[in-house]
Amino acid sequence: MIILAHGAGANMHHEFMTQMAKGLSVGATVVRFNFPYMRANAIDGKRRPPDRAPKLIADYALQLSILKQQFKPKKVYLVGKSMGGRMSTILAESLKVDGVACLGYPFIPLSGGEPRLEPIEGGLAPLMVIQGERDKFGHKGLVDTWPEMKKVQLHWLTDGDHSFKPRKSSGTTLEANLAQAVSLIKGFISQLS
Repeated sequence: MIILAHGAGANMHHEFMTQMAKGLSVGATVVRFNFPYMRANAIDGKRRPPDRAPKLIADYALQLSILKQQFKPKKVYLVGKSMGGRMSTILAESLKVDGVACLGYPFIPLSGGEPRLEPIEGGLAPLMVIQGERDKFGHKGLVDTWPEMKKVQLHWLTDGDHSFKPRKSSGTTLEANLAQAVSLIKGFISQLS
């Protein structure tokens, strides 16, 4: 079972999430959910900032528990977009999962500050990070210099931004980058199986 967690600004029905779920669902059960602030948004239409990490983690742990009871999977992999990836790595510090894949990990807050490396350092599950080369939250040439990344399978998507979208001049497409991300995650899971 793959649990696919959304990023801060878009819910589980966002086109990125839908495309990833569709690509990953061949040969696996893929489940998506909305974090509490997005569930509230679905009810009243009001945009909200994400809840604080402790609330997100508590909800994620509850979702995981319910899904394990419902599906009784042999293996559980957490895949998250941006904030969802960060929450997945934090959750994997305390709950046993078989692997974590982050799609555009938000290493550096846009407001500045220290890189968010604690979940990567403290993670117990095998971890893969798929990052666009031009990601404003952590780009190639910066992220790959950090010693903490040596314990991570780190993959770069050609000219991709935080949503993996390349520039037209790059010679590649968003579809190609998304397909590569799906292929990398499938390879990661089969390697761990």
